[in-house]
Amino acid sequence: MTRIVTLLGFLAVFGAATLLYYVRYQPDAQAYPIQGIDVSHHQGQIRWPEVARGGISFAYIKATEGADYKDRRFLENWTNAAKAGLARGAYHFFSLCRPGLDQARNFIASVPVKAGDLPPAIDLEFGGNCSIRPASAAVKASLATLVEQFQATYKKTPVFYVTREFYGAYAEALLDRAHLWIRSIAWPPAFGGRNWTLWQYHNRGHVLGVDGPVDRNVYNGSETEFRAFVTSGEPLKLSCIKAGPASTVDTHLGGANGVGQRRRDLPRIV
Repeated sequence: MTRIVTLLGFLAVFGAATLLYYVRYQPDAQAYPIQGIDVSHHQGQIRWPEVARGGISFAYIKATEGADYKDRRFLENWTNAAKAGLARGAYHFFSLCRPGLDQARNFIASVPVKAGDLPPAIDLEFGGNCSIRPASAAVKASLATLVEQFQATYKKTPVFYVTREFYGAYAEALLDRAHLWIRSIAWPPAFGGRNWTLWQYHNRGHVLGVDGPVDRNVYNGSETEFRAFVTSGEPLKLSCIKAGPASTVDTHLGGANGVGQRRRDLPRIV
């Protein structure tokens, strides 16, 4: 009995420590000085001037999904993020069930073309997606169409936001010329096999100006490199994957259910 009590006590302490690590996880600010968030209508009304004062430099804002869905808060967030002085970018949630050209037209009809905005991003994940799993060649063809249409319209190389699960299933479909935005919650990116540009490190972070949890991200480079990325869509250089779990504790981070969910309100996969 004593051993059982001891084991249960150990598990409780370990669980509490793990939760605390997750809740307070923050990458080393010296290694990753450029902080950002990504948002959709799930965050409600955002007080963008407060976001900017809280040390956030950029925001990716959901614009569209599939061939016909448009986020109802996109234009509001798009306009107010810029007014607050943040670098802004729009992202499209890629559907495995709709043709790439139809999806590209939906995004292009929704997102204005303006010099100085971040490159458009394509969200690649299974959470919230349809149940069909097309062949890798079909996904690659759809993504190639999206990338070509986005480059032709916005004159910048798009970004692929990708989860570990999606990468594992469709790594061959991810075009090398697109930037990588890797989802790796509370742990430095350890997949992708190539250089990455953005890292989503938390899906239940907290920042000033947002009531409730929000996805948090960092840019993989210096302020000078980030300015080049904003201006041209191409960083001066892409740093290689940084090894080691460098992190600090951020007492502003917390957790709550709901962040990172898509239109269908399904949880995103860690």
